[in-house]
Amino acid sequence: MLRIESITAGYNKSTALDRVSMTINQGTLVSVVGANGAGKSTLVNTISRMVPSYSGRILFEDRDITGLKPADVVDLGIVQVPEGRQLFAPLTVTENLRLGFHRLARRPDTAAKYAERLDYVMGLFPRLAERAGQRAGTMSGGEQQMLAVGRALMAEPRLLMLDEPSLGLAPMVVDQIFDILSTLRKDGLTILLVEQHADEALQLADYGYVMAVGQVRAEGPGNDLRTDPALTHSYLGKPTETA
Repeated sequence: MLRIESITAGYNKSTALDRVSMTINQGTLVSVVGANGAGKSTLVNTISRMVPSYSGRILFEDRDITGLKPADVVDLGIVQVPEGRQLFAPLTVTENLRLGFHRLARRPDTAAKYAERLDYVMGLFPRLAERAGQRAGTMSGGEQQMLAVGRALMAEPRLLMLDEPSLGLAPMVVDQIFDILSTLRKDGLTILLVEQHADEALQLADYGYVMAVGQVRAEGPGNDLRTDPALTHSYLGKPTETA
């Protein structure tokens, strides 16, 4: 579904991604892991076209999207849950969700489609249904993350990208978020997950990439990466076990 071909990208002429190549097949969950500063968030923002690339190509279903504007990328169905959630704090849960529906608002069956997507999201996140009239800024961190994911799902994404969804959340809430991602993958949604919690992210992933200093240092099936002692010691912050 998505193919990244030797992308180099960054900010103000500095390089944050150095000739990165990746492939995401339809219906799979791909995790990109690595320490803070590895280039993971830059990768997601480059795919969304919010960060310029200096060379290389990004293809979505064999269409070159490297030169598109961010809004055009969303129109194709590539939807991002940004780091830090970036909700509209003064608006209610329902109002935030309605904003997520913007991509589909031009459909002739808008009302019916909106009701369908809202039911779907509320079914995944019953807590959002309970808080429908509450202002987003008054919710807990976990509830806000659920709302951020729900808002993205309102757009009926074809590729859902999540940038550090566990950031700042309690372990129990992180487990809930990962359970939802597992459900979405089983439902056939294609997912790109960028995470510092490498073990959990790779355990969930069909395929994984390990990044460090703007480059891909390893790739393979998720469980193979998470159980490689040398790899986890070098890049994922785990000590190598000794006898």
